[in-house]
Amino acid sequence: MVMAAACLAANLSGAETPRYTARIVMTFPHDTGAFTQGLEFNNGALYESTGMVGHSGIRKVNLTTGKVLQQLRVNPPFFGEGITIINGQLIQLTWQHQTGFVYKFPELQFVKQFSYSGEGWGLTNDGKQIYMSDGTAQIRVWDPATLKEVRRITVQDNGRQVGALNELEWVRGEIWANVWMTDQIVRVSPANGKVLGWIDLADLPRDRSTADVLNGIAYDATTRRLIVTGKLWANIYQIELVPKR
Repeated sequence: MVMAAACLAANLSGAETPRYTARIVMTFPHDTGAFTQGLEFNNGALYESTGMVGHSGIRKVNLTTGKVLQQLRVNPPFFGEGITIINGQLIQLTWQHQTGFVYKFPELQFVKQFSYSGEGWGLTNDGKQIYMSDGTAQIRVWDPATLKEVRRITVQDNGRQVGALNELEWVRGEIWANVWMTDQIVRVSPANGKVLGWIDLADLPRDRSTADVLNGIAYDATTRRLIVTGKLWANIYQIELVPKR
């Protein structure tokens, strides 16, 4: 983790990589008991995965009110992680048990479990392939039919690897990733892992005495609405990017 932080600091010093902050467009309520691991829009509805053993689950949430409309719990010993929705299925990772779950969507009915090596952190997809993070600088690319790895992308900014990649989101042809233990989102080219930009969200309001780290990105391609939140945060924010001066 020290090495990852060192790489991040070096990357942020690269003046040629575009940097952004954000303007808050709207603020929505968020469950302060939700240890957010992943966010995803689907047909205008918001889905959230939560972590911690005994508190993990998947929920459909009314963004405007914060009300939970549908919920599935993930029982111990599993620690829930990222989710993605593709081909009529919702796929979920777990942290250290090298086990994932497939649910029929939108019913959230259990279909099967599957295995992968290493830790599970974040998931997203482009409609054809699934992208998975494991807390390193690597993004694994999976075949959605077999849930098997077909290749890997190494995320790097000017030759320096960017580690601690967490929650993932597909945004207008790019992979966006929270960088764990920071207030940064990194924009990544899915073709070669090149960093296309950094988004600094350190100024988003949160109660730092109770809230955990920034984690959670969801993009609605239909409305072009972009939202972010964090673990145990009281709010979800709809944001617009602003070039950093």
